[in-house]
Amino acid sequence: MEPSENELRQRIVEIGKLMHQKNFLAAGDGNLSVRLDRERILVTPSGLSKGFLDPDQLLIVNLRGEKISPQFGKWRDLKPSTELLMHLECYQQRADAHAVIHAHPPMTIACTLAGVSLAKCVLPEVLYDLGTIPTTPYATPASPENPRAIRELIKTYDAIVLTRHGTLTVGATIWDAYMKLERVEHSALVTITAQ
Repeated sequence: MEPSENELRQRIVEIGKLMHQKNFLAAGDGNLSVRLDRERILVTPSGLSKGFLDPDQLLIVNLRGEKISPQFGKWRDLKPSTELLMHLECYQQRADAHAVIHAHPPMTIACTLAGVSLAKCVLPEVLYDLGTIPTTPYATPASPENPRAIRELIKTYDAIVLTRHGTLTVGATIWDAYMKLERVEHSALVTITAQ
């Protein structure tokens, strides 16, 4: 049985808290989304800490990125994540993607700053779960450059490193996307420690 919209809202909030606790994002950074159906996406709002979200603060957008709800009430002025275009690109390229997470895990970002690639990571768990972890060229955050930077890679890979920016993971569920994020950050920690 598919989870209800309310259950999905709660799961996003729970994973946002977990990401905040694990230092995978800070302040208003990062964004999470799930596919509600063929036409609608549930996404976190821009500018709010993902560690302290209320389920009612999550927004519904269509595949063109237009906000559907909330239109009324105290959350009506919230705007979707500034990285919404990157999320939409994932859903357009991957029919199997039902969740997307963009985070700013510090060890992964440190690897890009140090010029250390995670594509060469040979940890068995990484090879089994993700195959490899490619890195995009630098793209300005919250710009149309990001969807272009991930377009080809996201067709093949479930986890991508965004140079000087963070990670992008897709999954069958929001929990699946989160576990891939955790795997990437652990790989970065091991890789940079071994340098």
